[in-house]
Amino acid sequence: MTHLSPIAQRLRITFGKAGPLRYTSNLDMAKIWERVLRRADLPLLYTRGFNTRPRISLAMPLPLGISSECEILDISLRERLDFCEASLRERLLAVSPQGLSIVAITEVDPRSSSMQSRISSAEYRIRFHDALERASLQRKIDELLCQETIIVERRRRRKRSVMDVRPLILSLEIGEQADLLAHLSVGDRGNLRPDHLLELLDLDGAHNSIHRSRLHMLAE
Repeated sequence: MTHLSPIAQRLRITFGKAGPLRYTSNLDMAKIWERVLRRADLPLLYTRGFNTRPRISLAMPLPLGISSECEILDISLRERLDFCEASLRERLLAVSPQGLSIVAITEVDPRSSSMQSRISSAEYRIRFHDALERASLQRKIDELLCQETIIVERRRRRKRSVMDVRPLILSLEIGEQADLLAHLSVGDRGNLRPDHLLELLDLDGAHNSIHRSRLHMLAE
């Protein structure tokens, strides 16, 4: 039986993705963070066994093409750091690729539950590059939200299923700049992607850019 070394410290990094990094998959993003943390010479804690990996964890996959300011990474350290947030941010950014920003770094309890099990929803800002009539957009929102059920068909690994996605739309409204502000369920309790929301609104053909602005977590 393999015994894991105790975690001396766990740090949570809130970061952003922009520019070319928007098209980086979750797996590749984890590899990028591995390189950044190694180059910054942090005392990472590694798994044991034949193929050791640093014990880092990304909170919630971000669909390709979407920028963000609220992604979350937990890292486990084998030694404690008496860190200053500003200096550690500067240390990490010095070895980070273009498009990666660091919003905050905090210390969290090493015994806390996994982020994946606690994230419940996400907020998105969808900007339309071709002007849409505000009244027309509001009408589409109202028509969608007034439906008691919204049944969609999904296929995964050659399996077909149907589900009601109406409970996954927590709120929809128009922002000050005529952006669509969407609060959608994510995670194990149900997941609705913003591009799928646009299909439901019959707006998937409209030229747009999508930004994830906030992740909501359940209390422990």
